[in-house]
This record gives sequence, C-alpha cells and structure tokens, in this order.
Amino acid sequence: MTPSEPNAPPSAPEPPKSRPPRYRLYIDESGDHTYNNLAELPHRFLALLGVWFKQGDDYNSFANDLERFKENLFGQRPDNPVVLHRSDIINRKGAFGILCDEEKRNRFDTGLLEIVSRARFKMICVVMNKETHQQQYVSPFHPYHYCLATMLERYSGWLLYKNVVGDVMAESRGGEEDLQLKQAYRRVYESGSVFFGHDKHQRALTSKDIKIQPKRANIAGLQLADVLAHPVKQALLAEKGIISEPGEVFGRKIYGAVRAKFNRNEFRGIIEGYGVKWL
Repeated sequence: MTPSEPNAPPSAPEPPKSRPPRYRLYIDESGDHTYNNLAELPHRFLALLGVWFKQGDDYNSFANDLERFKENLFGQRPDNPVVLHRSDIINRKGAFGILCDEEKRNRFDTGLLEIVSRARFKMICVVMNKETHQQQYVSPFHPYHYCLATMLERYSGWLLYKNVVGDVMAESRGGEEDLQLKQAYRRVYESGSVFFGHDKHQRALTSKDIKIQPKRANIAGLQLADVLAHPVKQALLAEKGIISEPGEVFGRKIYGAVRAKFNRNEFRGIIEGYGVKWL
C-alpha cells in the first residue's frame, strides 16, 4: 500500500482590498432660486459653489484650524459655538458684533485669509443666468436643482478620473426645500444627468442620498462654502464684465486666496467648464 501524498499547504489568504480615498463635497448658494425681479442684477444670477476635501487629514486640518481661529477671537463657547455665516459677518450680527472694533476686524480678516489659503480643497462654481434660462425654455428647470446636476457631473467626473469616491453635503434650507433637494439629488443618482449616465454617478458617489445639516451643526466645510459663495460669484461676474470691479474689498481678497483651488483640466490647466461653469 503506497502512502498517500501529503496534503498541499493551504493557500495564503488574499490581502484585503484597500478602500479608495473618500471625499466630501460641501455646497452653498449665492442668490435665490426664484424667477422674480430678473431685470435686477442681484436677482438675475444664481451661483452654486462647492468645495471638496479628502476626508481625514486634509479636512481635519482645516476644521481644526477653523475652530482654533474662532476660539482665539471669540473665546470658548462649547454650548453656543460661533458659526461663520456671511450675512451675520457683514451685518455684525450676534457674536460678530465684535467686528465693529477695527483691531478685531483686522485679526478676523487676516486669520480667515490665512486659513482658506492653507486649506487643501478643490472648488467649483456654477453660475446661472436665470433670465436667459427662463426665456429659453417653456418650462424652465428649477435653477438650484439644474446647478446641482451640473456640479455633480463635474464632481463625479473628477472622482472617477482619480479613482476615488465621495458624497455630498448641503446646508438645510427649510422643510420643503430640503425635501425637493433630496429628490433632485436622488434623480441624478438614479437616472443620471444630461451629459453623465447614472452608472457613472453610482460608481463615483457612495450614497444615493445627499446629506443635509442645519447651520447650528457647525460643519466646517459648509461654513467655508457659505463664506466663499458670494465673493466668488461677484468676482466671476466682474471678470465677465457683467458688473464693475469691486475694488480692494475683502471679498476680492478672499477670491484671490482661493482662485488657485478651482478644479481644472489637469493637462491644459483650463478652469472654464471644469471649475467654473456658466449656464
């Protein structure tokens, strides 16, 4: 009787697949989504601005920088944190009343510029002329939702190009508007958009639902989008000659600090169509 062959050694287990890096897009708007008073420039243009961070060190560094900046200026407020909101800052409302003091205002301006300059993120701004859009279509699209679909095409495209994944967060705008926004995002995820199929969105985006958070949640990325949306829109309108140059106002300095962060074609360096999209 021949001895049986020894059993073959067990094969080594396959190493676990590494999870692709994750990103998050934070969005806010400048302007309104209605078709009212379109003859007036402030009402004619809606801008949707988005910033996306790599989750982990890049985002944590920015969020920690922002909290230290606020604590140094406003003091510790664990039960009532200071949340950056452009209209409150401009109107010196609430905690921002201290900005009536020139020394504190200079510290605020200088510190904020340093933080946004240092932060590692990509930026995109979609600007829509609601007047021409309304004239072009019998039943024009909801401006905010149209801008969102256009932004998601570029965000998902970047994620796929980089072989990474991500999700999206917006600030709460109210019960009915939040519901409509969730539905608009879900339509893009499930059915695709004009130039981007649903299969591509579903490979790039990790969630079929947009995340919505209230202002009081003190989300660093949403605060950044809030602070940038208006000055970036105004700077883009000025570059197109639609409005006059604002001069050396703080918003112009903010734009200068973040302009290099626009998403762009990585071979030709083109921003138009990648980091800035006109509708």
